Amino acid sequence: MLTDAAALEAYAWDNTGVRMRPQAAALAVDAAGVAAALACCAQHNVPVTPRGAGTGNVGGALALHGGVILSTQRMTRIVDVDPADRVAVVEPGVINATLQQAAGEHGLFWPPAPSSARACSIGGNLAMGAAGPNSLRYGGARNWTLSLEAALADGSLIHTGSRAAKDVAGFDLTSLLVGSEGTLGIITRATLKLAPKPTHERLMRAAFASVDAAAQAVSAIMASGEAPGALEIMDAACLDLLREAGMAIPEGARALLLAQAAGDAQSCALQADALRDQLLAHNPLELFVAADEQEAKRAWEARYKLSPALKKLSPKRVNEDIVVPVSQLPALFDGVAQIAARWELPCANFGHAGDGNIHVNFLVDPADPAQTEKIAPALDQLFALVTRLEGSLTGEHGVGAMKRDYLTWQTGVPAWDWQRRIKQLFDPNGILNPGKIFSEDPRPRPHSVV
Repeated sequence: MLTDAAALEAYAWDNTGVRMRPQAAALAVDAAGVAAALACCAQHNVPVTPRGAGTGNVGGALALHGGVILSTQRMTRIVDVDPADRVAVVEPGVINATLQQAAGEHGLFWPPAPSSARACSIGGNLAMGAAGPNSLRYGGARNWTLSLEAALADGSLIHTGSRAAKDVAGFDLTSLLVGSEGTLGIITRATLKLAPKPTHERLMRAAFASVDAAAQAVSAIMASGEAPGALEIMDAACLDLLREAGMAIPEGARALLLAQAAGDAQSCALQADALRDQLLAHNPLELFVAADEQEAKRAWEARYKLSPALKKLSPKRVNEDIVVPVSQLPALFDGVAQIAARWELPCANFGHAGDGNIHVNFLVDPADPAQTEKIAPALDQLFALVTRLEGSLTGEHGVGAMKRDYLTWQTGVPAWDWQRRIKQLFDPNGILNPGKIFSEDPRPRPHSVV
C-alpha cells in the first residue's frame, strides 16, 4: 500500500490532464489481492478507484472522491494462448501490444487494438469498451470477450461466461461488465476470443477537396458490400499538422481517407480493386496506393501521431469520441464546423469513419477564461447534435466523469435509472469508482441545436 505523496502522484492523472491525488494506492499482484483490498475498503466504506495503465480519456481512473486507487498494473501474466480454441487467457495488467505479439506468434490477434495499444492495458480496454480501427470489421471489446473473473465491491469473486464459442446460459454478465468502467466490479482475469491475422493488406490514401466529399465516399463504400479492414478520416486541421511533419499532401486537400483492404491474397486483391474504384468514383485530388508494407506503416504512423501532435499544437484539447450512423457523417461534420465557428474554438477531427466513430477535438488555452467558458456550451451543442442524428456520446472511450452529465440525453431517464439500479445492486454502498457514469445533476438539454 502506497501512502507517500510523491509516490501517489503517479496515480493522480490520466490522459485528460486532470490531476486528483488519492489517499493511498494498492498495487495488487493477483485476484486474491484485489478481492482482499476490496473487502477491507468495503468494511471501512472507503472509495475504490480501479486503475490500469492510466491512458483513458474520460477520467475513469481518477480518484474523484479520494480513497484508494486499486492498480492492476502488476497483474501481467498471459496465462494461456490456445490456437486450437483461438482464445487467450490474460490478467488485466497485460499491455495490449504484448498480447498482440503473443497471439501473433500463432497467426492470431485480438481485434480491439486502440492507437494507444503500446501503452494501454487489457483491463482498461475491457472496462472502457475499447475498440480502434479494426472495429469497422470486427467490433469492439464486447464482441471479443468470452468470460471474465471479477472481484465485486464486497471482495467476493465471480466468474462469468465460458471458454466456449457459443454461450447463452443465463444473463450475459460478461457483456455487462465489459464497458462498466469499474463501477460494478474489477476484472481480474479475462478469456478473450482471438481472430486469424489477415495474411495480406493493401493500404490506400485518398485526398479530397472537402471533408463532405470524403464523408460521402465513406458512406458509399460502407453501403456497397463487405466492410474494408479499416477506413479512417482526417480533416483539414489534421492535414495541416501532417504537412508540418513533412508528409506530401496536395495543397488543395481538405480531408484524407485511409482505406485498407485485408484478407487472404485473393480476397484482399478483390477488395483493394473495389476500394480503388469506389474512391475514384468520388473524384479524389489524389489516390496513393502503398507499394509495400513499409509505405503502409508510414501512413499509419502519421495517423497514430495525430493525438500527440494535437497536444503540442494546443495547451489543452477536449477530445470527444462521438458516433453517428455512417450515412449521417456529412451532417455531423457540417454541424461540428458550425459549432466550432459559433464558439470560435479551433477544432480538429479524425477517426474511424467506416463505423461513424469520430474524434472531435476542441483546442483551447486553459489560461484564457473567455475561451474555457465556451467549452461547456460547445459540448452541449455537440452532444445534442449527435443524439439528434441518432448516434452515441462515446464509441470507445467510455462515459467516465467527463460525459456523465450528458448520459440521459442518449439513454433517456427511464433507461438511465435502470442502469443506476444495476449499479446499486452490485455496489450497494457506492464505493466502486464513485462519480463515474452516473451524475446526480444531469445537464439540461439546450433548446436549440445545430
